[in-house]
Formats: sequence, structure tokens, C-alpha cells
Amino acid sequence: MSNFFHTKIEFLKGVGPQRAELLQKELNIYTYGDLIQHYPFRYLDRTQFYKIAELDESMPYVQVRGRVRGKEVLGEGRKQRLAATLVDEAGSEMDLVWFKGVKWMQKTLKNHTDYIVFGKPTAFNGKFSMAHPELEELAEEKQTTAFLQPVYHTTEKLKAFRVESKTISRMMEMLLKVAVPNIQETLSPELIDHYRLMSKRDALINIHFPQSVEKYNAAKFRLKFEELFYIQLRLLRQKTVRRADLAGQVFKQVPTVTEFYKNHMTFDLTNAQKRVVKEIHKDLTAGKQMNRLLQGDVGSGKTIVAFITMLIAADNGAQSVLMAPTEILADQHYTGLKEFADRLGINIGKLTGSTKTKDRKVLHEQLRSGDMKMIVGTHALLEDVVQFQNLGLCIVDEQHRFGVEQRSKLWRKNPRIIPHVLVMTATPIPRTLAMTLYGDLDVSVIDEMPAGRKEIVTVHRFDSHRLRVFQFVRDQIKLGRQVYIVYPLIEESEGMDYKDLTDGYESIRRAFPENQVSMVHGKLKAQDKDYEMQRFVRNETQIMVATTVIEVGVNVPNASVMIIESAERFGLSQLHQLRGRVGRGAEQSYCILMTGYKLSKDSKTRLETMVRTNNGFEIADIDLKLRGPGDLMGTQQSGVLDLLIADLAKDAPILQESRAAAQRVLNEDPQLEQPQNQNILRHIKSLSVNTVNWSRIS
Repeated sequence: MSNFFHTKIEFLKGVGPQRAELLQKELNIYTYGDLIQHYPFRYLDRTQFYKIAELDESMPYVQVRGRVRGKEVLGEGRKQRLAATLVDEAGSEMDLVWFKGVKWMQKTLKNHTDYIVFGKPTAFNGKFSMAHPELEELAEEKQTTAFLQPVYHTTEKLKAFRVESKTISRMMEMLLKVAVPNIQETLSPELIDHYRLMSKRDALINIHFPQSVEKYNAAKFRLKFEELFYIQLRLLRQKTVRRADLAGQVFKQVPTVTEFYKNHMTFDLTNAQKRVVKEIHKDLTAGKQMNRLLQGDVGSGKTIVAFITMLIAADNGAQSVLMAPTEILADQHYTGLKEFADRLGINIGKLTGSTKTKDRKVLHEQLRSGDMKMIVGTHALLEDVVQFQNLGLCIVDEQHRFGVEQRSKLWRKNPRIIPHVLVMTATPIPRTLAMTLYGDLDVSVIDEMPAGRKEIVTVHRFDSHRLRVFQFVRDQIKLGRQVYIVYPLIEESEGMDYKDLTDGYESIRRAFPENQVSMVHGKLKAQDKDYEMQRFVRNETQIMVATTVIEVGVNVPNASVMIIESAERFGLSQLHQLRGRVGRGAEQSYCILMTGYKLSKDSKTRLETMVRTNNGFEIADIDLKLRGPGDLMGTQQSGVLDLLIADLAKDAPILQESRAAAQRVLNEDPQLEQPQNQNILRHIKSLSVNTVNWSRIS
């Protein structure tokens, strides 16, 4: 795109410095390019006119033609309002009312004048009225106009300065008048022809001011396709470049792995685990750097796959790192893996924030000399002082909790040859999201549970059933089991969450006087949290009252009941993660979702889904449809999902088409040098280096 779209927004007629500052702060609109890509989020159908006699309260917004007959200001002071009567050609009447801007409206509204009135009809005492309708004086030549009117996102602050959706619409009309000659095509003629796409110019005109429903649909498809095409093109190019440029150590030897399989493994791998190990082994022997995402539900056996991968590295003289987001999780991985490493005579260490200084010195020395083959830890592993003789493998657990910069710090620990990378997540990611967030990674999925795992029984109970639920808990404790009771984290108010939890803790202690109860929440110091968790692990406390801090990775095989209070306040993926804290032993486990009777439609869907299925991928798909992708992965990923118009929950078919198109273009012309791809290359070159979404104009 030409430099035209880099023009500052204040230079647009009707904007000026004051409005420009507001648009920057409130909507991140700095340039003409930002404004033209501020797409409407819905449209009002102004193609149809109703007679007053046809109105019905269930209608959303309607437009009526009529003549204003009489207007008066009623009430005093703050209760002042302007009322007018509108009469249509059939002689039916309705009231128009304004509670704000009364003086201004009184001046503007002309008596005995024909208007098009647009608003939400409400009925009172058999008569219809509209509060704060939009008005347009009915000029003779405008009698036939009919259109879809764009509605733009705005904010309360903008509205206070009279920048409403209609204001943005007027700015857009101004901009399009001058912008149209500067809009260049950004896709190749082949793609436009193959997918029968509308031109970029027509698409931008019709997304803002559709000339018909058909043209609107064509504009929407064109812009969504382009956006997803460029995101996939960026990811696939990264993947291709990495495959071509980045060599990886070749790990051909596997003697210890064979010994582990034969003599030390007390269980069989599932078919899914075997398949994943094969995929990883193939990467490790290819001579290129592995960059693989390992997805698997809680309890599907990712850790053992990680250990086997670390063994392959050790067999070939390389060291490996397993990094977890919390100390509790790092401890758990270390304890689980040390048992196997000891049997095989492999030196494994642990490095977290609470590792003592004298122990650190020993660890650092053994890592530099190569005596220590495996280390498990937290962010402490990223410190500059941690150096390796030959780091060959980095495994990152729950990787969405680490930023890109943190991960790349690990990769730089081997200056000679970049380590292989395996990122693991127990948060099932819907396919469309995985293709967008991790499109540059190869994906392996463990989609089957180890044999003998009983499915967790999930039920939904209302608060009125609490006594029955408590009796069930007593029965379980008598059988020697332990119980989690989780309270929601209310983000708006840490204090409120804390109060909820302490109230809950006190009432649980009163209800279970004969049992030991521990409490864990985000405000506890790390060592206090750890102390409470360890008491629970050792079965010194039978009930753990907690907020969601226990969500990831805590492994207490004896805990068989998970009660989630106010379950309607949690997202689906979070409920599924919490449920995964139980069901880790041989006993039948239960998850009880407690709620009040007032539930929204989405809450009901979430609870029904939890009761119906244990399949994390199905749950993730439903969660994506309910919440949209922005929320799903947390703020870490918001940069990746800098989407302007596409919606990953709804646009899976377009995403697949656009990925196939991007792959085809790169297969035929990896450097985009051929004449037919000049539009694409020119567009990419016009972007700034740190633009994430390549379909952006400026």
C-alpha cells in the first residue's frame, strides 16, 4: 500500500487534533490505514420501512416514515424530557422521546416536517414510542434510499465527546472518497481468479457501505480470506526458513532407551504415546532442528514421552532441560523423573527459585562439565549464570505461560547449534487455533488415556443440594480419599476473592470438624503455599480449600473428589483443567459442579458439556465458540491473534482454504519472485518489521 495510508488521522477532514487524540487512546486509530480497517461489527437493516400499525415490541430496530406534529418539553430539572408525535401516512401515531440533549433536540427537530425515524419500538398503554431515535429529514430525492447501515465499535469516552458510530461512519465516507485511488491489490491474480474473490478496492468499499447483501458477503469473504492467508503465509515461511536454515544435532544412538523399555518400565505405552515417540525420534535423526508441539489432556502421559526424549538426547552426549511454569510443577516433574533416572544411573538435577546457593554452585559446575545430563526447573534456568557443555534439547511445559523472549533465552544456551525444542500443553487447543498460534510448529497429539484410568464422573448440583454433597464427601474421606474444594478467582477484586475463600474455609471447617483442612490461595508466599500443598500430598490434611492456583499439574493420586464452587464463573477450559486434578489414582473419581439457580445460557452450555464429556479437544472447540480466541489463550497470545475481521471460532473452513493456498504459493515460489506474486511481495515489503498480522494496510 502507498504511503497514503500512513497519513495521520488528524489530517482527515472533520477529525482534527482533539478527536485524533481520542481515537488514538480509545481505539488505537493513528492513521488512515487504521481507520479504514476499523470494520463495522454489525449492520442495521435500513432496507425496510414499517407502518406504525405493523410495529411489535419484539422487533429490534425499525424505521418508520412520518411527519412530526407537535413537540413539547415536559417535566422539570433533571426529569425534563422532550416529547414529539410522529404520524405516518396511514394516520397512525407514535411518541418520540428524548431524555438527554433536550435543548439541542428542541432546536433541531422541526415541526410539520417529514422524517425517517429509526429506533427500538416499545409499547405503553397500547401506544408505541421510541426513545432517542435516529432522525433523518426526508428530502424528496432520498425517498427511495435503502441500505445496510454500518455500526462501529466506540467507547463511553468517545460518546461523551460526540464520537458515536454515526460519527465514525461519516469519517469513513470522507476517507473512502480520498482513499479509493490509493487502494492497491494485495493478492495475486491467480488467487483472485481461483477463489472468485472481490477486488481489494471493492471489498473495502462494501465492508463499510454494502451496496447489497450479496456484495457485503463477497467483501467479508475476501477480507477474511486475505487476513487468514497472510497469517498462514507468515507462519509457513517461518517454518520453511527454519527447516532450510537451522541444523539440529543428530541423535541416532538409543541404548539407554532400549534398556529403559526392557527393564525399568512398569507399564506399557499407549498407541498414541508410541506414535508420538516415533514422530519425535524421526525429527531428532533428521539433522534439522525439531520444533514440535505436544498436546495431550491432563493425565495422558506427556511426562513419560518427555523423559524418553531426554533419554535419547543423553544417549547422544547431549544435555536436556525441562522447564515448568511453577515450583510445584517443577518439583512434581523432578520427583517423577528422578526415580527413573536413578535406576538408569543418570544424573538429574533441579533448579528453582528456592534452590540454596551452595546447591546452585554444584549444579552450575556439573552442567558446565557435562556431568549432569538432565535438569528440571522454573524460570531460574534462564539466568545467564546457567551454562551447559552441550544443550541439545529444551522441553517447555504449559508453554503458553512463557513469553517468546523467555523461550529464546533457553535456545541461546548453545551458541554452536540450536537445541531441539518440544513444547507441551495440557490445554487442548482447537485445530483452528493451533494452526494459527502454532502454525510454524509440527503438532503431535496424545489422544488416548493410559489403560486402567477410570473416567471421572462429573455431576452438576445446585446449592440446595449442599448437605447431600457434604455427606458424600464424608463417605469418601471415610474410604481414605482426599477432597479439593475450589473457589472462583474474581479478577475485579482480589479482596472479594479472598473473602469468598476465607468464608468458605471457615464453613468447611465447621461442616467437617473431625477432618484437617488446608487452604491455598494466590496471596500466600511461595513457601507457605508449598507447605500447605505438601501437607495435602502427605495426607495430613483431607480437604484442600483453594483458588485456581491448584489448576496446573498438581498430582495427588489419593485425591478423588473435586468440588468447584460457583462453577458458572469459570471458563470451560478452566473447569476441565481443574477436573484433571483428580482421577490420578486407581480409585473412581468425581467432579461436582456447584451453582445457584440463576444461570445464563452460556453457563448452562458449559455445565452440560462438562457433565457430558471428558474429551478435552471437544471441550476446547465448544469453549472457542463460546468465548472467542482472544480469551482462550490468555494475554500472552494476543499479539499473535491481532485479527481484524476473521473469527477463528466461525471461520475454520476459510482458514483451511487459506492455509492450503499459502502452502501452494510457497511450494511453487518460495521467495515470491515470480511475476504473478508481485502483489503479495510488494505488500509484505510495505509492512513494518514487527507487524504480526500481514494483512494490515499500514
